Amino acid sequence: MASRNPKKLAELRRVLDAAGLTLPLVSLNDVPPFDEVPETGPTFEDNALAKARHAFAETGLPSVADDSGLEVDALNGMPGVLSARWAGRHGDDAANTALLLAQLRDVPDERRGAAFVSACALVSKAGEVVVRGEWPGRIAYEPSGEGGFGYDPVFVPEGSNCTAAQLSPADKDAVSHRGRALRKLLPALRALADQRAL
Repeated sequence: MASRNPKKLAELRRVLDAAGLTLPLVSLNDVPPFDEVPETGPTFEDNALAKARHAFAETGLPSVADDSGLEVDALNGMPGVLSARWAGRHGDDAANTALLLAQLRDVPDERRGAAFVSACALVSKAGEVVVRGEWPGRIAYEPSGEGGFGYDPVFVPEGSNCTAAQLSPADKDAVSHRGRALRKLLPALRALADQRAL
């Protein structure tokens, strides 16, 4: 997994386990260090593929990379690929969420639609696969819940009254954008597992 985020690694592990796939998983923390490529692509797919290609080139291991973020209707699809650094500093979840809520302060319910988007890329000797998962919902007026990360405390999934941060990891995996994208990668990951078993 071309990430240092242990929660992303754990999510992929749960998806593989649920599918009955046995593949050893490592993160960027488990391989010799190398400079990571900056996320400068205009789309989630571009960034995921660039990260997976680079990790594969540096390690020689089949590499899965994810680029994900939040697209908000009232903000014309922003923060989009800038989600992790929306407030100016990469990975400051509290500041990003506070800025988003401030920008939507006077936006009524009917215009608070949003979707989490995840593009996942797998690069291996067998080739490249890129998939996309979307999780529609809306933005709450204030944070709620202790689970998840990023914008989860203010994202209310479609058909739900609780935020993504109030869902259990298993419940979130079943419906989340990343869970949906990772499940679309399962055929390619199963092929890797089959090759490894030969």
